Order: sequence, then C-alpha cells, then structure tokens
Amino acid sequence: MARNREHDACPGALHVHRAADGALARVRLPGGSITPAQLQALATAATRWGSATLELTSRANIQVRGIDDDATAAVADAVAAAGLLPSPTHERIRNIVASPLSGRVGATTDVRATVAELDEAIRARPGLAALPGRFLFGVDDGRGDISGLAADAGVHVDGDSAALLLAGRDTGVRLTLPQVVPALVDVAQRFTEIRETAWRVAELGDPARLLTDLPVTAPAGATWETVTRPPVGWIEQRDDRIALGAAVPLGVLPARTAEFLAAIDAPMAITPWRSVLVFDLDEARADTALRVLAPMGLVFDERSPWLSISACTGSPGCAHSAADVRADAAAAAAAGPAAGHRHFVGCDRACGSPGVGEVLVATGDGYRPRSASP
Repeated sequence: MARNREHDACPGALHVHRAADGALARVRLPGGSITPAQLQALATAATRWGSATLELTSRANIQVRGIDDDATAAVADAVAAAGLLPSPTHERIRNIVASPLSGRVGATTDVRATVAELDEAIRARPGLAALPGRFLFGVDDGRGDISGLAADAGVHVDGDSAALLLAGRDTGVRLTLPQVVPALVDVAQRFTEIRETAWRVAELGDPARLLTDLPVTAPAGATWETVTRPPVGWIEQRDDRIALGAAVPLGVLPARTAEFLAAIDAPMAITPWRSVLVFDLDEARADTALRVLAPMGLVFDERSPWLSISACTGSPGCAHSAADVRADAAAAAAAGPAAGHRHFVGCDRACGSPGVGEVLVATGDGYRPRSASP
C-alpha cells in the first residue's frame, strides 16, 4: 500500500491519529525509560479518556487509543503534567531506542547518560523539528540487541569508541564517546536537508551523503542480527539486585496492570519488544511482584509462545485491516510455540513488522505470507 509522501501522519501526544476506534496519542519515551509516577499518569489517562489499555510499540513508546475527540487536549495535558512532553515542537521526533539493560546487566558500556544527552541535543536543535516522525535513533551498548533494529542513525558502542550506523549498517566511521551525540544530531540535520520525499535513511539513494566530513577509518558494511525476543523473568543485575522482565502479550497492557507495575515504585523501561523491565529490586520485592503480576497476564517464562508472536492493531481499531489480527495471533499463541517469529497484520502496510521472521497478511479469507524485510 502506497504511503502519502507529503504528509507526516505519525501521531504524538499533541498531533493525534484518528483511528477507527477513536483518537490515538503516542508518547515518546527516549530509551524506553519511564518512572512509576509517569506510568500511573498514563494509566489514569487511558482509563478516564481512552480504551483503558496502554499499547507498547516496537520503538519502546506508549500509545493511548480510543480517545474521544473532545478529550484529546485533556490527554495531552496529562502527558505534559507527567513530564513526558518536554518539547511541543520536537515531541514526535524523540524516537530513541537503546539497550534497556545497559548499566545494570552485563559488562558492556553504560549508555544511559548518552541517551539522555541525545534527547536533550535533539530538542535543542531547532532544525530537527523537521525530521519525519518515523526517523529512529539507536544506541546499542555493545550487546547487539539494538543495532539489528536498523535505526536510521545509530551507534554500536565498543568500550570507549562507537561505530556509526546508518539504517543498521556500519558506515566505517568510528567515534569517541563524546563525539557520539554531536555526530548523530548532525546526521539527522543533514537528513532533513537532503531527504526530499524520503521518510527513512534506507530510502536514500546514497546514505553516505549524510556523513559529510566524518572520516571512514574502518571496514564498512557490517550488520547485526535482529533480536525479536525480550529479556524476561528473574534477571540478576551486576549490583546483586534483581530486574524483572515481563513480556506483554501483543503489546496491550491493561491500565489496571500498569497501575500494579507503578505501585512497585521502582525504575522501569519499556523495550522495543513490547515488554517491561522493572529494575533495582531486592529479592523479597522481586518475589512479591512476580507473584502478583504473573496471574495478571504478564509473561515471565522465556519458553512462552507469546514471545514469538506479535501483531498490528487490526480491526476494529484500524479501518485498513481485513481481520481481527490480534484475536488470530492469540489463537496462534494458544496453539503453542512455532519455529520462528510470526507477525500478524491486517493489510499490506504491515505496521510494526520486525526485520526477521514471517509476516502474515490478512486477506479477508485467511492469511498470506509477506516478506519481513523492511
């Protein structure tokens, strides 16, 4: 299905999307980071003005859908009051995915400060307000979970240096850590200047035009495997505290469950695999949280078939969809694990498709396979 090349329809908290089931507001969470108070605020907004669910996206953002037209301003005010709308002009372009376990699990470089610095730099550059809402930044701490997601402009950190990536491919440019943020915002600024009708870096004829004066000092062309499964279960942090990883089936988090997550009162992150990580718990709190949340439908078992199933919104929420794909995906999960990842979509736009696995497109009379490549 052809996309409109003139109008950027990506929603935000202020610029909502009118879906079949009401308005949809998307809240950007750079690096997926969210506080308990912020999650509680979104859950309250979804319950009061929306569908009483929160949708986790493949860019580690959160959506509130089913909003009445006369309530969109109230939702935006709630998002702003929670500290989740620091820049009205740049709200739709704060798309940053980052290794969610960084600094807590593994021996890789802690990139949390880099993510915060990048978000601040994006908001401080007036010209970047012209970026398309689909443009994605990626910060991989070296473990390889983010680089395979093919962000438009990203870095793969290795100790004290980082490889600069465009559309998930190593450019051969090497940066010191202090150079990372300036280089990423310069690449993004250059994209706004040369993109013409391109929404993504991969659509440019020659992405190397974005490198300007950055020297290529290493072999180029390397790519990383696409990760499709979230970290789930009981995860030991390197400070001997515990992180809990919970997959959210089909990315649909009931607002009531979100309130229980917020009540744990611990740092959290939404991941690009539509899951939640709760950090810095002692064993007693982690055990209590696990016992409460598992019966509420969150998935802590790495063998669960839910970890290999995803879907777009489908009908009745999306007018383009030929089927209730979430119901069909749930039936597939109930049938048991499959050999690989399966993503169910309602039309050829194939929203939210991962870079690997099988994409199944609804036809109105079953499903047909579609290439999963972006």
